[in-house]
Amino acid sequence: MCNLYNITTTQEAIRQWTRAMRDTSGNLEPSIDTYPNQPGVVVRNTVAGERELAKLLWGLPTPPERMKGKADYGTTNVRNPQYSHWQQFVGVENRCVVPVTSFAEPSPAPNDKDPETGIQRNYWFARDQSRPLFFFAGFWTRWLGVRKVKDGPGDFELFAFMTTKPNALIAPIHGKAMPVILTTPEETEAWLTAPWSEARHLQRTAPDDALVIVDKPATQIKFPKQTPVQGSLF
Repeated sequence: MCNLYNITTTQEAIRQWTRAMRDTSGNLEPSIDTYPNQPGVVVRNTVAGERELAKLLWGLPTPPERMKGKADYGTTNVRNPQYSHWQQFVGVENRCVVPVTSFAEPSPAPNDKDPETGIQRNYWFARDQSRPLFFFAGFWTRWLGVRKVKDGPGDFELFAFMTTKPNALIAPIHGKAMPVILTTPEETEAWLTAPWSEARHLQRTAPDDALVIVDKPATQIKFPKQTPVQGSLF
């Protein structure tokens, strides 16, 4: 369920939308693909009350009963925030929003391979063909544990985002769930500030026309088309 998304925007656009006054994310590339257990950008509230743009690892701590003592690569999506393990993250202090311009779901058709990579083809979704900024509703936490066995224990800041029932566009491709998307500054503000009794209602299926299918982002094109060389006329 959505284990790849892309951000093709500017830090200033993210800061303006979310009113983030602090930026600890470093210099971001103009277009970024984000994968599980890799750094991703989020906007969160700090203890001091500032709105912060920060870079965390994608994948919240997995419920211990599922791990059986193994290294925890993280859980990327939260489907049931009412589950006891996730309830510790639903407060304002552990909520975040995840900036996105497009996200991927693998093709459900067997052996539907991307001709460039030879791996299962992805469908990409965006708000429209211009790929404007929107956000996933997410959670974050600090965590001490083993992410990779070879690295041993570490101190991490982690995030994941919520999912919900898919709309009519996504259901034929991924029938179980879709990300919870926030498409207005008012929605992101409510997610970051409202009590859980109100914010939980933002976990709802997006309207069927909220997203469209788009081509894969430029970062996913392995072999860019070459511009033909104009031959000499003389």
